[in-house]
Amino acid sequence: MFLYVYIKEVFFYIQMEEGMRTLIDIQDNLMEELLKEANTGVKKEAIVLAIKTFLAIRRREKLASLIGNYEFGYSLEELEEMRKDG
Repeated sequence: MFLYVYIKEVFFYIQMEEGMRTLIDIQDNLMEELLKEANTGVKKEAIVLAIKTFLAIRRREKLASLIGNYEFGYSLEELEEMRKDG
């Protein structure tokens, strides 16, 4: 199984194998910058951190897109009335 991922100027080509082992071809300068920013010398740690960070950002973006778009069944007037009733 192959997975192709493009994240902000970084193209990941990942070959998925049993046990979720991966083969990733990343430009040397990008890996060096990632290792520096992740404050680690271990590539696996840096990549796992990058993936977790990316996924967290995407989850926040999805939640933020829902703000103001969710209809939960009450109008503003009904909410005001419920507040008065205590």
